[in-house]
Amino acid sequence: MTQPALAGTEAPAQGVRGNHPGLTLLAVGLGAIMVMLDGTVVAIANPVIGAELHATLSDLQWITSGYLLALAVFLITAGKLGDLFGHKRMFLIGVAGFTLASLAIGLSSSIGPLIAFRVLQGLSGALLQPAGLALLRAAFPGERLNKALGAWGAILGLSSAAGPIVGGLLVENVSWQSVFFINVPVGAITMIFGFLALRESRAELLSRVDWPGVGLLSITMSALLWAIINAPEWGWGDARTLGFLAGAVVFGAAFLFWQGRAREPLVPLGLFRNASLSIGTVLMILVSFSMVGAMFFLTFYFQGVHGLSPMEAGLRMLPMSAGMMVASPVAGMAIGRFGPRLTIVGGMLITAVAMFLLSRLGLEAGFLDSAIPFVLLAFGLSPVFVGATEIIVGNAPLELTGVAGGLQNSAMQVGGALGTAVLGAAVSAKVASALPGHLGPAASAIPPAQLDALKELAAVGMAPPGLSGPGAELIAQAAHRSFMDGLHFGFTMSMGLALVSAFLALFVKAGRKPEGTPAAIG
Repeated sequence: MTQPALAGTEAPAQGVRGNHPGLTLLAVGLGAIMVMLDGTVVAIANPVIGAELHATLSDLQWITSGYLLALAVFLITAGKLGDLFGHKRMFLIGVAGFTLASLAIGLSSSIGPLIAFRVLQGLSGALLQPAGLALLRAAFPGERLNKALGAWGAILGLSSAAGPIVGGLLVENVSWQSVFFINVPVGAITMIFGFLALRESRAELLSRVDWPGVGLLSITMSALLWAIINAPEWGWGDARTLGFLAGAVVFGAAFLFWQGRAREPLVPLGLFRNASLSIGTVLMILVSFSMVGAMFFLTFYFQGVHGLSPMEAGLRMLPMSAGMMVASPVAGMAIGRFGPRLTIVGGMLITAVAMFLLSRLGLEAGFLDSAIPFVLLAFGLSPVFVGATEIIVGNAPLELTGVAGGLQNSAMQVGGALGTAVLGAAVSAKVASALPGHLGPAASAIPPAQLDALKELAAVGMAPPGLSGPGAELIAQAAHRSFMDGLHFGFTMSMGLALVSAFLALFVKAGRKPEGTPAAIG
């Protein structure tokens, strides 16, 4: 049964400040740049962080996944907090927290505190992201929202793609800490623009936060990612892996049960009666899975297998960044003219072609071998980032804008965290199984402990340093070839997901956003 539309109200503007749509877009865009840039900029710094802080592959995965997990778990809650207490207030608190956490990360001297502050950074990012979307919807009513969402989606894509370039410049010319220190001045500028330009808004009909739902969702997501990230070390049949996976299923079921009965649920399940909103959420998960997972291992490919510096690795990814600069506004115009369905389908088919080409990269691949799929990836992913945002937010009721913004952003971060974890597990497992074959008869002469250490290095595209003698070249080649086997397998998985996404996109419809009329649930 279709539920009726809910009439939502927005709180009036408070004071004389904050009725500037253009400045609102600028402030929200700066906040989005900080969050999205930090989601990918660290990828180029991971090899250096690992070397300086003696971090394992699992540690490096948690630097990325801990940040994305905190975003994913808290985003929907943060959206509700904005609906209750004001989106401008939550946005400014999030910016302040993100800036301070970035400063603390840069001052960290060991891997444990660094990961902890990354989680805090993710929690702060969760406060500002859905609030930003809600502020855009309040500032750009009716059909003007299309252009604002297009610009916002372009900012997301550009920020993600620019991460490796910015990271390469800073890591090579300054330090890995500088990729986090850069957020301090950006955060200060965002606070100034946000205070002056943003107009406060909230959904006045909502009155409480579903804290049991927050707890159940947090446990579900944490258990799932903990199992996936540690499974390569523990083994997929290990009792610990199975226990955490079982816990994720149990607590996930409890979360869904509670959401159907809570007075004001964290995630109103009625939202998902709208098929387009549901499919848009899945699409955002899948596209982020492919993009973040791919970028995590491409940095190891360039720096480990090819021996490039962080700056050189960033430049190898320049075609993706440049492509995003062109593709993002083109995607916004294409969606405005042809609608989200055809545009997203086309984008995912292009993405599938790009993933296929990346799955064929060789040990000696030149600039063009990676540049062509990177450009294709930019033109494939951009329509999905922009289109899925329009579908999710545009199909949500007005008074649940914050929740929808949190859902959209949460789907993006869930996809990124799963991409890092699942592709990381798949690549590691493939490397471990392929390495003995590439070593040949020499594998039997290597002690088990040393072979395990070699597998761990090969999983990030590296060979043991300081080797010499006739066997050194054999071991280095075996490590690199094993890594390439894993990389090819990961990109083949991403290609399959892109094809599934293209099929799902056939069933989406544009959001209904006539001015003053909220979208119905269902």
